[in-house]
Amino acid sequence: MSQASWRFCPQCGSPLEWGHVAGAERQACYTPSCGFVRWDNPLPVVAAVIECVDREGAILLARNHAWPERMFALVTGFLEKGKSPEEAVAREVKEEVNLDAVSVRLLGAYPFLRKNELLLGYHVQARGDIVLNEELAEFRLIAPDRLRPWPQATGQAVRDWMLSRGMALPEIVEGNLFAHADL
Repeated sequence: MSQASWRFCPQCGSPLEWGHVAGAERQACYTPSCGFVRWDNPLPVVAAVIECVDREGAILLARNHAWPERMFALVTGFLEKGKSPEEAVAREVKEEVNLDAVSVRLLGAYPFLRKNELLLGYHVQARGDIVLNEELAEFRLIAPDRLRPWPQATGQAVRDWMLSRGMALPEIVEGNLFAHADL
């Protein structure tokens, strides 16, 4: 189970119970006229390795207001209904840092089990004036040769981007699980 238990069925309002459904323990509604099952599938999230083509190819990392000082990571956002992942990642780059995507290329799909998310990592070449939205506290532009991937979540997309460019991978610091922290 990745999230807190639900108490009631969202379809009929009856109490949910734990039971064996489709080979796993899941919450379900056993009211005969309902049969709702909480599958608890991972949420699709897009993540952008933003290469600023008008800033000598620097990679933009951002810090969310909720994160500790000096902790930076990729711009991310949920995949919304009716949008392709490519449209979603270009939209997130525009919404969060005001950059226009010039090109969007899939890097890979990465499980983020702690948050029950499936990350779709993209290399986004972008340009424009950087303006942070209300979610972000600050950003850093990192020269590609100074970039270091982190072992979890969006760091895997950074690793794959670096490998796709033939870059040597620096040692990954295990204590830094979720973001680039020495900026």
